[in-house]
Amino acid sequence: MYQFTSYAMRSDATALPKYVQLSEMLIREIAAGRLVDGERLPPERAMAAELGVAVGTLRKALGDLEHKGLLERIQGSGNYVRHRSDIVSIYAFFRLELIGGGGLPTARVLSLDTLPKPAELPTLGQSETAHRIRRLRFLSGKPVALEEIWLDGGWATVLDQADLSESLYLTYRTLLGLWIAQAEDHVGVGKCPDWMDQVEWRIEGTCGLVERWGRTAEGETAEYSRTWFDSDMCRYVSRMR
Repeated sequence: MYQFTSYAMRSDATALPKYVQLSEMLIREIAAGRLVDGERLPPERAMAAELGVAVGTLRKALGDLEHKGLLERIQGSGNYVRHRSDIVSIYAFFRLELIGGGGLPTARVLSLDTLPKPAELPTLGQSETAHRIRRLRFLSGKPVALEEIWLDGGWATVLDQADLSESLYLTYRTLLGLWIAQAEDHVGVGKCPDWMDQVEWRIEGTCGLVERWGRTAEGETAEYSRTWFDSDMCRYVSRMR
């Protein structure tokens, strides 16, 4: 049986609402098969206590799962997990999972700069500038990866770090009207970036490397990113639907 554990959810200005964080964590646990189809969840008060959240927060998260078809609530019996192949999730494009599966993604922005596009940057939109975002990524509070994201400057003249939520794709949609509908990932290994020396966390030796081209529904490349991840802590997972 799946063991629920308490996780200190973020509550700062850039964090997603706590019920959304909880819902997204459970969605990823279901997708990873850690919560199996048909499994009965613990009583809500007991489950809330195990997770370290208020009962109201848990009920709101479970309501979101039910709305998405991932939970069946049977009066007088309990809440039952229902697997779906077409899961709707804020982190649907985030492919890193803890070695044991799942894990709630969070992020801390390290820097945000608007720069002329460097010559080595892959073709990206029409603007001569791009916004470079560097972040440290976590799974269930554990640091696992570094990210460097380049967003074409044509989508926004100015970006404020305070406007960036933990889910950049959610920020793009709500703030810029940009929907990343397609993602092309190239997965391999590489060396950690030089700027890793500015971070208190390190990946020792060779690390996993994901290059991503994020495109609109029309096929325009709006974003290019590189993610260096610790393969001892997490893995890249892509499930076929």
